[in-house]
Amino acid sequence: MKSYRSHRGKRGDTPRRPSRRDFFSRVGDGLHGAALASLLGRDLLIPKSAAAAVGERRVYDLRVRPPHFEPKAKSVIQFFMNGGPSQVDLFDPKPALAKYEGQPPGRDLANDIEFINEAGGFMPSPYSFAKHGQAGIEISEILPHLAGQVDDIAFIRSTFTTHFNHEPAIFIMQGGRQFSSRPSIGSWIVYALGSENQNLPAYVVLDDPKGLPVNHIQNWQAGWLPPVYQGTRVRSEGSPLLNLQPDEEYPPPVLDLARSLLARMDRRHRDLRIGHTELEARIMNYELAARMQLAATDALDVTQESEQTRDMYGLNDERTASYGKRCLMARRLVERGVRLVQIYIEGQIWDNHENLDKSLRYACGKTDQPIAALIRDLKRTGLFDQTLLVWGGEFGRLPLAQSREAGVAGRDHGPTGFTVWLAGAGVKGGTVHGSTDEIGYKAVENRVSVHDLHATILHQIGLNHRDLVYTHDGRNERLTDEFPARVVTEILS
Repeated sequence: MKSYRSHRGKRGDTPRRPSRRDFFSRVGDGLHGAALASLLGRDLLIPKSAAAAVGERRVYDLRVRPPHFEPKAKSVIQFFMNGGPSQVDLFDPKPALAKYEGQPPGRDLANDIEFINEAGGFMPSPYSFAKHGQAGIEISEILPHLAGQVDDIAFIRSTFTTHFNHEPAIFIMQGGRQFSSRPSIGSWIVYALGSENQNLPAYVVLDDPKGLPVNHIQNWQAGWLPPVYQGTRVRSEGSPLLNLQPDEEYPPPVLDLARSLLARMDRRHRDLRIGHTELEARIMNYELAARMQLAATDALDVTQESEQTRDMYGLNDERTASYGKRCLMARRLVERGVRLVQIYIEGQIWDNHENLDKSLRYACGKTDQPIAALIRDLKRTGLFDQTLLVWGGEFGRLPLAQSREAGVAGRDHGPTGFTVWLAGAGVKGGTVHGSTDEIGYKAVENRVSVHDLHATILHQIGLNHRDLVYTHDGRNERLTDEFPARVVTEILS
């Protein structure tokens, strides 16, 4: 057989185009051959037994998978307080602010002010703090219900992040990096563990009827993980899930026959398109929707609860009814095996740039009673020890007035030191971990990064953050990425 070079003819001749045989004899050479082998290797070259031997997952679904080690938590409920709750007005009292009241900030603090032209002097909290519980933890007067639960809560006063704008800071808190394309922590958890209830979504999002949070549905996206692991939005008003019930009712035998036929057609269609994760997710979602017609209706029907329980959550008070209903729905979901529930608030009501007293009282009044009720209810139902609760926003606030006009001042974003808290499932209640400086500006003692927080959440649900890996574009990706991260064992029992 002649070589490819022989087809070029004599010097000076016009080279002829390679034949089909030439192409296939040389296509395996060089970078393009390596790329082709990589693309085909997973589906055509690597047998299933070999893939299993190296830990390669070939099926992406929501079936239960074993954790890395025995977990403390079976489920997670996250209260995401979009906007940046003010730590010095809620959880981190700073008497020194009264001493420095009105004084301008130094150069270091000035570098972290987003709206420097609007910055005033140091501003003490307008609220009083008192010690509560056997632990004697100080809590603001505007959180009277949560104050009664401090012995169940571990407060991390030394959390910090790396960005002072909402959008990137939220991406960091939800996905570990300030990029918009990364999977959320909820998607990572259900990717690793699946769900104990195949008739309900593994990852449920309860957003506020008054509006989506900043970053919208990207808060619960699967990113480059298979799309079956993204969060499912469930409405708290009207039908919880749109298009769940059929327009016409049919006898059960007819429905069973139709679903069986559709399942066979779906499998045949899928088997001809191996590797299309979006197609697989769509088929699984349709199948889940059919199973949910009864399960979801029952799980989300809070009218089944006693009047005493409904009143405890604040469902009879217009101010707390919406958030209270979602907290009660969260309890009903985790007791049915849903792996992760995120509860959001309208827009970013914690973004208190002005009228601090009015806006902060509104945010606390809307959420304080329902969250405390959920803690008590989880304890009553025996779910507290297996449900991890996580409360916090994307950052905190600065100890300065964001206005020079008396009576209308708020606070600017404060990423360098703020408070989050955890409770339930192996968390040491009545604990305060870390501290900020004397004015509440920067975390200085036992600092906890967002990646440390993620590692701790994963640990409580039985996952080692270094071993939770997904290969994407040839790189082993993690929720904590390549950042140094540690489990905050000081708050764990």
